Amino acid sequence: MSKDLDRELAEAIGPDDDDVGVSEADEAMAIPQAAAASPKKSNVGLLAALLTMVVAIVGVFMFGFKEASVYSMKVSQFLAEQDKHAGKRVRIEGELVPGTLQKRDSPCEFRFTVMDQQAKDRRIAVRYPQCIVPDTFRDVPQGGVEVTAEGLMKADHFEASLIMAKCASKYDPETHTMGEGEAKPEPAM
Repeated sequence: MSKDLDRELAEAIGPDDDDVGVSEADEAMAIPQAAAASPKKSNVGLLAALLTMVVAIVGVFMFGFKEASVYSMKVSQFLAEQDKHAGKRVRIEGELVPGTLQKRDSPCEFRFTVMDQQAKDRRIAVRYPQCIVPDTFRDVPQGGVEVTAEGLMKADHFEASLIMAKCASKYDPETHTMGEGEAKPEPAM
């Protein structure tokens, strides 16, 4: 094979039809191609674009997560700082007051009262406008059902959008036994 294959092919084919009739004046009027951007200019542009994207992502995280963050506090602390948290989502933690759990079917909602575990006189009425509650959320006569409610404070009650109940059983890992009134777990086989 010849090293000048392109030249030999061009000679064999003959002159190109587009080249016929092109004068020197036409060639002089041809628009010159723009030179490729220098590597420094494209690197600066790329760096500026990346920096802009990083700033935008950081901004989304800062402002987005600020709205998603929720304060968690005991009932007495919330009642003391109620004005500070007006209009903000908060989580209140306390104990379900025995005998206060009420369910309405139309509209489906639960209403109950939560009290502070240390200051039993500090209480707040809670409305949960949904039909499904956790399995461990039930009214126990002897009390002890720990509840966490997340939501907003309304004029006369706390409007919960999420409720969680802690497991009432007290397991002692040192003695491997359940607390008072609880059944012992079956040994694993």
